[in-house]
Amino acid sequence: MDNLVDLQANIVEKMINDNIVMIDVRRPDEWERTGIIKNSHLMTFFDEYGNHNISKWMRDFQKLVVSKDQTFILICAHANRTRTIGNYLIEQGYKNTAHLAGGMAVWQQESRETIKY
Repeated sequence: MDNLVDLQANIVEKMINDNIVMIDVRRPDEWERTGIIKNSHLMTFFDEYGNHNISKWMRDFQKLVVSKDQTFILICAHANRTRTIGNYLIEQGYKNTAHLAGGMAVWQQESRETIKY
């Protein structure tokens, strides 16, 4: 796939226990406020000022996503950051890049389960 895949919350929910790497790119204050999706890896991309350290983030990312063919799901608040990050990763050659459509806002709106940060 050369496009970022929008996954609806009900689909992501079914994948929680399937060993699919889920990466929550939000900030700790957001995790604290909303909780997190079970089994997700917490890897802040943008800080509260919009700054990021792409080389450090990519090193951490590559520990989880070890092949450019591996499927993974990005999660953020409203799917704006994940769209930016996902498209960047596709440009880097990652083939199975997906994100939670609507982000945690939709997840919460649909009363899906979160765990405490």
